[in-house]
Order: sequence, then C-alpha cells, then structure tokens
Amino acid sequence: MRRRGLTVLIGAVLLLVLAWQATVFKVPYVEMGPGPTYDTLGTDTGKPGGRPIIAVDGAPTTKSKGQLRMTTVSVQPDLTLVDAMIGWWEDDRAVVPRELIYPPDRTQEQVDQDNANAFQESQTSAETVALRKLGYPTVVAVADVSAGFPAEGKLQKDDVIKALDGTAIDTPDKLTELVRAKPAGTTRQVQIERGGQAQTVEIATKAGDDGNPRLGVQVKTSQPHPFKLTIQLDRIGGPSAGLMFTLGIIDTIEPEDLTGGIVIAGTGTIDDAGNVGPIGGIPQKLVAAKAAGAKVFLTPASNCAEAMDNPQPGLPLIKVNNVDDALSALQALRAGRTPTLCSR
Repeated sequence: MRRRGLTVLIGAVLLLVLAWQATVFKVPYVEMGPGPTYDTLGTDTGKPGGRPIIAVDGAPTTKSKGQLRMTTVSVQPDLTLVDAMIGWWEDDRAVVPRELIYPPDRTQEQVDQDNANAFQESQTSAETVALRKLGYPTVVAVADVSAGFPAEGKLQKDDVIKALDGTAIDTPDKLTELVRAKPAGTTRQVQIERGGQAQTVEIATKAGDDGNPRLGVQVKTSQPHPFKLTIQLDRIGGPSAGLMFTLGIIDTIEPEDLTGGIVIAGTGTIDDAGNVGPIGGIPQKLVAAKAAGAKVFLTPASNCAEAMDNPQPGLPLIKVNNVDDALSALQALRAGRTPTLCSR
C-alpha cells in the first residue's frame, strides 16, 4: 500500500508541476482576436477631452447621423501553453506561429515601429485620395533642376508641371512614364504653371546614366487646399484603416451624410490612386464590427472569399475594389438599393 500511495503521490506532484509549467511556459505562437473599432467621424475616447479623430481647421464641417467604423485586430504576443489551448478553442480567435507576425529577423519593437509607419502612410494616402475626391487634385512641381541637363535654364523650382505633350500629369510616376515613352533627344512640350501663369516650354530630353531619357528635374507632389486636415489617432498600427479614413475625411467635409444614418464598418488599405488592398485578420474584424453594431461591412475584394468563410449573421459583406466602389455602395444604401456584395 505504501508503494502504491507513494506512486500516486509522485504522479500527483508531477501532474501539478506539468500544470504549473503549462501556465508559465511560453510557446512560439501569438493570438489574434477582435480589436477595438473606431468611428472615424467621432472622437478618440482614449484621449483626454475626446478630441475628433478627423479634425478640420479652416473649412466648415458636417455631422453625420451614422458611423464609419474602422476595425482592428488585437495581438497577444506572449502566450503560455494554456493561453494557446484556450485560444484554439475560441471561435473568434486565431492562434498562429509567432513568425507570421514577428519575423525572426525583426524584433517585436521593430515590427511595432513598422506597423506605426504603415499606419501613418495609410493616413497620408487617405488624405490624398479624399482631397482629390473633394476637388483638390494632386499637382507635380519641380523640386530641383539638375545641372547639365536640358531643363536647366528652362524650368525653375516650384514650377507646376501640368502636362507633357498634352497629357495631364498628376503623379511623378506618370511624368517618368511619359518622358521614357520617347527616345532621348526628342523635343517635348512641357506645359507648366509659374507664378499663376500658364506657359509651354520646349525641352529635348537627354539620356541619363541608366540610358533612360530625362528632362533633368527632381519633382515633388502637393495638394493645395484652403484648410488644415489632421488625423488624430496614434495607438493603431498597420495600413488597414486607409479606406475608412478616406471615407471619413470625405464625409466630414462634404455636406451630404454618406452614412445614411447607419453604422458602417470596414477595412482595407488604400493607395494614392484610390485602390483598396487586402488586409489580415478579416475573421476577427468581422466579429468586432458585429459587436459594434455595424449593419454592413466594406470588404476588400481580395478578402471576400475569406470573409465569406467566416460570416457574421446579419452583416452583409460589400465588395470593394477602390474608393469609387465604396462611395457607390454608400450611395446605393442611402437610396435603399443593394450594393454589390461579395460572391463566390
């Protein structure tokens, strides 16, 4: 009996040790769960005084009856074995290998900084797209003129390059594309605006060190508008709020209520051309949107399949390829029509 009792005691002790280890032993996984949502038309309640998330100074703004909620994913980076097991059982959470979120060649601090930078870039692109939709186009201007190239003496710093051979210029990439479309030595008609006056300058391109034809200017972009625009939300990382920030800026400044009085949630990156790109964590974002009372979810087209595999009851998935799709969908909702939904 003593031997049997001792065996039972040792087994119990070992079980307790293993159970204790399971609560403290770290595993190489992270947990993704539904994160907070933020109404881009509202205030940042996490800051004293509840400052507006989108602030406009120098122009009238409007209040909407509905909401445009950006969605986020919470990431728990330090999991014990018990945490991971619980996460595996939770339907609204995903336990994934740590290297998917924190690559081995990057520290957690570096990844967090990368996400903060991506978040800032998403705000910049959102402003660019929204201002263009509000009637403030992007302009390309001369930042510097290279010595020894054809533009020297013909173009000046701050000249706005309006067109090349009659084709409008709205991005540096467009200017580069058009310059390279014809061989070096070709005389080009450069339409500019200098001091508010329009004029045309003839410039014959010259081959650069890489053999490509060049005018010999460095350019910059700007988007002149008569007000100051600020996005005041700094606790979020990643680029996925770009679409909702874009819509929030437009709705804040335009007189019309884009929301139609309902809670609209969504996600998606946005580039300077207004294209909406895919994001991660769509299942968790759908859960967060549903919990926030959203009636529809603006879904990047590239995420439609995953979203349809993880539906939330009563939350239609609106398919969005670009900002025009999103604006058309909101218009359809206001008119009582069904917008284009995700489909297989």
